[in-house]
Amino acid sequence: MAGGVKEVGPTGRPIRDFREPPPLKNHGPARVIALCNQKGGVGKTTTAISLGGALAEYGRSVLVIDFDPQGALSAGIGANAHDTITIYDLLIGREKDVRKAIQSTKTPGIHVIPANIDLAAAEVHLVSEVAREQILSRVLKPIMDDYDVILIDCQPSLGLLTVNALTAAHGVLIPLETEYFALRGVALLIDTIDKVRERLNSAIQIDGIVATMFDSRTLHAKEVMERVVETFGDTVLDTVIGRTVKFPDASVAGVPITEFAPSHASALTYRALARELVARGAIA
Repeated sequence: MAGGVKEVGPTGRPIRDFREPPPLKNHGPARVIALCNQKGGVGKTTTAISLGGALAEYGRSVLVIDFDPQGALSAGIGANAHDTITIYDLLIGREKDVRKAIQSTKTPGIHVIPANIDLAAAEVHLVSEVAREQILSRVLKPIMDDYDVILIDCQPSLGLLTVNALTAAHGVLIPLETEYFALRGVALLIDTIDKVRERLNSAIQIDGIVATMFDSRTLHAKEVMERVVETFGDTVLDTVIGRTVKFPDASVAGVPITEFAPSHASALTYRALARELVARGAIA
């Protein structure tokens, strides 16, 4: 801060420092947050894992759910997704006890429900079910008091699985790549969220749009960032995730970047994202 002028962040707003959240006296009930964007490769899975890692560091009890048949979250957090009970078994009713699907991870404070390619068949299987959009809500009900936050890593589509995630969620976090074409799909996603709010889940709200893969060296990224803030205003979070080569290394190690490289800029950014979401009331 020089001469009384506050330093401006990538969003064009003055940089705010969100304080470290105080520890919780007890856990639960969980707030369910769906990480959604029908465009792939925008940083959903990385954000689910890294945000989960940061929240666990702050003493929050976290469950991450892999809701994408590609199973990237399961692999990136070191979960076993084969020859085991997965989210698919819970959705189709092959397994009734959700706790049997939950696995511990290498990171204290984070549990995971894995997914594999079987999940690709779920939409076809669920289409004839009664109250098919509410199946995930029913699956999660028995464990809501066990966690502070449940993060659902959605697949890149707006099909029945994503609608299930939105119906089960209290909030939506939209990772948005700072690239022009990524912008175009967000209006469609917000339209889907509005329909879910109208017909299935009146309580759902957008917790924030988090800009990802931001490269401050390019004019394009800055222009897209400006446009995003202009369009969505305060829904855009102050915390912006930059591009880095460290994320794939952390995924191979099967731990969040906050644990793999604790002092790396990206780890610090995800801790800032966790603090901002707590400050905004999206997470206890």
